[in-house]
Amino acid sequence: MNGIGGWFRQFSAKLSQAVGRFMAGRYGTDRLNMVILGAGLVASLLSVWCRSDLASMIFFVLSYGLMIWAIFRSLSRQTYRRYQENRRFLQVIGRFKDRSHRYYDCPKCRQLVRVPRGKGKISITCPRCGEKFVRKT
Repeated sequence: MNGIGGWFRQFSAKLSQAVGRFMAGRYGTDRLNMVILGAGLVASLLSVWCRSDLASMIFFVLSYGLMIWAIFRSLSRQTYRRYQENRRFLQVIGRFKDRSHRYYDCPKCRQLVRVPRGKGKISITCPRCGEKFVRKT
């Protein structure tokens, strides 16, 4: 029994090292990947539960497309691009959660500027380029 247990521990250690070497320099997973995988799982379940053949096929293809996209993002070596995609996703989600502020883009440099809601027309100064613009909050 010790021989099989020792072999299994050695095999799992080698497998873990091989996966670690394979994933070195790759992006891995993040919040956006989890959302994409969750949407793929929901689409897969909907494809099983739909009565219509057309809707079932659409959800089936959509689920595979979403899951392939998530795997592509995880194995990508373009880590900066994947990081930027996740950052933009988290900003959009953050905007939905933040009810006490409004978000505007600077007309000159496109910097995202956060201002408090309910102040009427205010003059906003961009922190990056110093451009002043007026918006209603």
